Amino acid sequence: MASGNLSSSQYDAHSLPKVNLLTMFRLGFFQMALGIMSVLTLGVLNRIMIDELKVPALITALAIAMHQFVAPIRIWFGQISDSKPFLGYHRTGYVWLGAALFAITAFLAVQIVWQVGASLQPGGAWTNQTTIWVALLGLIFALYGIALSASSTPFMALLVDISDEDNRSKIVGIVWSMLMIGIIIGAVTSGGLLRQIELDAPIEIIQTQVNRLFTIVPAVAFLLCFVGTVGIEKKYSRFSFRTTPGLREDKITLRQALTILTASRQTGIFFTFLLVMTISLFMQDTVMEPYGGEVFKMTIAETTKLNAFFGIGTLVGLGLTGVVIAPRIGKKTTTKLGCIAVAICFILLIFAGATANPKMLQLCLVLFGFASGITTTGALSLMLDLTAAETAGTFVGAWGLAQAISRALATVSGGAVLNIGKTLFSAALPSYSLVFATQAVGITAALYFLTRVNVSEFQRNAKDAMVSILEQELD
Repeated sequence: MASGNLSSSQYDAHSLPKVNLLTMFRLGFFQMALGIMSVLTLGVLNRIMIDELKVPALITALAIAMHQFVAPIRIWFGQISDSKPFLGYHRTGYVWLGAALFAITAFLAVQIVWQVGASLQPGGAWTNQTTIWVALLGLIFALYGIALSASSTPFMALLVDISDEDNRSKIVGIVWSMLMIGIIIGAVTSGGLLRQIELDAPIEIIQTQVNRLFTIVPAVAFLLCFVGTVGIEKKYSRFSFRTTPGLREDKITLRQALTILTASRQTGIFFTFLLVMTISLFMQDTVMEPYGGEVFKMTIAETTKLNAFFGIGTLVGLGLTGVVIAPRIGKKTTTKLGCIAVAICFILLIFAGATANPKMLQLCLVLFGFASGITTTGALSLMLDLTAAETAGTFVGAWGLAQAISRALATVSGGAVLNIGKTLFSAALPSYSLVFATQAVGITAALYFLTRVNVSEFQRNAKDAMVSILEQELD
């Protein structure tokens, strides 16, 4: 702990300039870059591997999910950015290094994808070479995830460093909205760059166009990360004045997080809800673009643009929920409404497949995005109610780690269920319908756990339980 006169430190910190609105949007460039990059991994590579190269969906999902399974390493990057400046900064240097590395590893990943496809025998038969290339692809995606953690965790810490209590929520709201804008921009841009690829195009043409995409877009993403953060830490950071920073996600060990998740009956129920909800909500991440290709006969460019329809719906859902829906009907009721709407959307996605009309799929994805925005906003708002101020950082940090692992499990689960479907059914539609039906059942199960959440009981018991855990950790 740093020493010094606390009142003097507080005075110095408050004498620093406040982050203005333009700077908040500039910070959002970083999240925009992450949104753009997510389209490449979960909007392009998954489609190519499953549909064009005929790699089994479970193998594809496992390889891609490796970048999410390494999420606990963010703890280490958070702690090292606290203690060891890099390029003269506690946060910015790590952000730039991580951004450069995830841009490079994304390009390497697509090169290995081509090797996986080339190693498969006609008809998709597996070879020893395929096993080696798939293992290497999983390693590259793990490195990609480490690079994301190396940049995103110090970036999150930077948002805490440059903000105060009265403007933190505004900064976070603007920056995270830019993530969805990045997904929309990434989908439209990637779709435009891939528009020359026709349905059932030769793999050589696909390879040329996709390589171009994975050269241009990661470079743009790195540039956005640099422009979004350059000069901000030097001008606005309060890090050196805060002698007792609060617990953040990067301060929580994985063991401590798991203990906190079961600190009391209500924490266990609420985090079970979040776990089941997150898995059910994101299982389609690896299968939506192949669904568009196999069932709707859409080109790679067209399926990539599906992310834009989902992103637009999500943005509208996030905005309306925070301003109109939640204030009127309450956070728990809002979350219930969102879960019901999501379940209905999964059923609609199945019916859209029966029509094989791409316009129906696009409409369903707008509705699904809207329902997801309602569910996510309601759940996050409810989470903030279900904690005490003294332990908020710890609680949110534990949820952050749990969510990262849930997203990884969702990615793998989607691929696994699709594999089961393709084993059980000869047609494509029933195989994909099994994934959406499983998600509908899962979100209904999450709704059951949500009905058992009791805010009053939580506020009575959870705080004491978590404080006791933290005291035991210190002992």
